[in-house]
Amino acid sequence: MAIAEQHSAVANESIPLTRQAAEWVARVRSEDITPRARTWAKHALLDWVAVTLAAKDEPLVAMLVEELAVDQPGRCTVVGQGYSTNLLNAALINGAASHALDYDDVARAVHGHPSVPVVPVVLALGEELGSTGRDILDAFVVGVEIECRIGDMTNGGHYQQGFHATGTIGTLGAAAAAAKLMKLDADATARALAIAASQAAGLKCNFGTMVKPFHAGKAASNGLLAARLAARGFTANPNALETSQGFVAVLCPEFESAPIEPDPASFEIEKTLFKYHAACYSTHAMLEAIRDMRDRHGITLDDFDSMQLYVHTRHAGNCSIPDPETGLQVKFSLGHLAAMGFDGVDTGPLESYTAENANDPRYVAARRNVAIDYNETRDRMTARLVVKTRDGRTLVGEGDVGRPASDLDQQWEKLAAKFFAIAAAALGSADACQDVIETVASLDEADDIKALVHKIA
Repeated sequence: MAIAEQHSAVANESIPLTRQAAEWVARVRSEDITPRARTWAKHALLDWVAVTLAAKDEPLVAMLVEELAVDQPGRCTVVGQGYSTNLLNAALINGAASHALDYDDVARAVHGHPSVPVVPVVLALGEELGSTGRDILDAFVVGVEIECRIGDMTNGGHYQQGFHATGTIGTLGAAAAAAKLMKLDADATARALAIAASQAAGLKCNFGTMVKPFHAGKAASNGLLAARLAARGFTANPNALETSQGFVAVLCPEFESAPIEPDPASFEIEKTLFKYHAACYSTHAMLEAIRDMRDRHGITLDDFDSMQLYVHTRHAGNCSIPDPETGLQVKFSLGHLAAMGFDGVDTGPLESYTAENANDPRYVAARRNVAIDYNETRDRMTARLVVKTRDGRTLVGEGDVGRPASDLDQQWEKLAAKFFAIAAAALGSADACQDVIETVASLDEADDIKALVHKIA
């Protein structure tokens, strides 16, 4: 769709997109948020805390703490660091830390990671304002709703053009969550979204570097700043999303406007997809298919001869590093992860991603025999593999990681197990882990979030 056509499509809506979003954010009440949506929010929050604590010793986190927290005290907790700093810096550091391991949740609609730009905002602002646990969860649901609704309208063109949607669309979600928690009216919320739209940034060329998680931190901080300035009366174009030379026209080549009003029976947060492999989510369908193939046929890396992999075209831009040299790059290498998968490596633990692993001669040899067919007609959450074994067999496998969980009790158990596996070292004991899990589970009943932030500080 041409830019002029995009603008026309958006402008023809009876209520402009920015205004639709702002009015819904300002209007939605706590009683409008369903118990199921709030349960999903607690699941996503637990996972966010786990991946943030697990990243506490990452070099990028240390750099941000030194730059933004050590000499800049404040009232907002920096997770896992023993520091408090000002509101905006806490959101930035926590946002970057939570995406540092690329082990955080995913949303199909937003073409990225929904929680990492939003949770840092509601935690820092909730701590500053003394918000209740229920208020925190409700604002989280609202922020994710705006992210996903607008993200879905981009039809992937925004992402394919090279923008990291976690950083760009995430800025809008962060602003919406902050506006909700601050109880801004529709006019102020529209300004917040407009200010956020001008700050939305993030380039996919930086995947595999420290800048990718920095995008999430900046989205959180920028969205929060947008709402804070809007509350002070800071001016901005109230139609910044849909107007000529606005967010849509400039950044979204395939945008199709749709009503922003959510389905009250099913909020977008209920479609969150969680990671149980500590790698780019675009590799998960392949890894699940390999695991299934190993289980069904008993093959190992020693049996592997070659593989033809069929995935969506977008995978060529976000997980196609052919010759990774670091553990971080392994997370974005389909070929290398395929070799690890056939070797039976558990791709869940963080310890599986090292420079030594990246340069293992067996994996280097195997990844050279992985051919990848990128096709835009494939569902981007699926993978198909055709594997030839050394004894002449041809095996076919399919993977699909695009379906949200239906059994929430089972999902909570899996997320709790992941929490124990990756956060115990940061918290120091299994008992401390259990304490945090129970605190998150009952957060909707808490008068404030002091107990939670104290336990994860």
